[in-house]
Amino acid sequence: MNILSLFDGMSCAQIAINKLGIKNYKYYASEIDKYAIKVTQANYPNTIQLGDVTQIRASDLPEIDLLVAGSPCQGFSFAGKQLNFNDERSALFFEFVRLLKELKPKYFLLENVRMKQEYQDVISEHLGVEPIKINSALVSAQNRVRLYWCNWEVDLPKDELLRLGNILQKYVDRKYYLSDKLLEGFKRNPTWYKRFSPKTDEDICPCLTARYYKMGRSDPYYMGVNGVRKLTPIECERLQTVPDNYTNHVSNTQRYKMLGNGFTVDVIAHILKRVIKWAIEINANNCILRIKT
Repeated sequence: MNILSLFDGMSCAQIAINKLGIKNYKYYASEIDKYAIKVTQANYPNTIQLGDVTQIRASDLPEIDLLVAGSPCQGFSFAGKQLNFNDERSALFFEFVRLLKELKPKYFLLENVRMKQEYQDVISEHLGVEPIKINSALVSAQNRVRLYWCNWEVDLPKDELLRLGNILQKYVDRKYYLSDKLLEGFKRNPTWYKRFSPKTDEDICPCLTARYYKMGRSDPYYMGVNGVRKLTPIECERLQTVPDNYTNHVSNTQRYKMLGNGFTVDVIAHILKRVIKWAIEINANNCILRIKT
């Protein structure tokens, strides 16, 4: 298979493809963040990095079987200013549309956040398909609702009933624990404490964001026997169903950023499994035809 991933980040789509057992493929990635590229190349050195999506031309690429993208969502998100397509980052969606038309891949997959219906309708009109809404909580311990547009039928994954306790590390460095000063903030403001109370073993973790490294008041914390702390990078990897220490080639700040921006790998693997099955069957049939010939 020839695969092109736009806005590839740390290559979560490639992790999903490998989880499905596919090894014989060429993976082209469009990404401009040097830290994300460093992580990708450390784990998948054969990745062909193409750089800025606006500079990619179909004529420079082979036939693409699968086009994948998680286009920037800051202009769509209910958590943001909702500038929709006027936001230059969300306008990059049209680069995905351009390459979809130029490349005419057999299959395509686009991921994005929940958004106003009017924005969703614009995307659906351009792609010719309606999205399926999947919450990562079905396959991980994280509440992360996303929309997925693809040109094949997809059902919901089976609920694995995972909770925060399933992903916690046994031993955690003290640097991840909240300071006494921040804890005092919890105690002085009962309303704030109730709204953003720390999560326990039996909870589903709120959605990870790219700003988690800032340790903001609205971010998820864990209340254990040793105190209240933020989640470690490895725990965040587990929430995104990314292999442990996959991102340990960069600073913790960058790890939190890219994990907050990334795909939940097992959701992508679930969506792609039917396409991968088709690709294997087609390849097997071609091999049989060649042998008979």
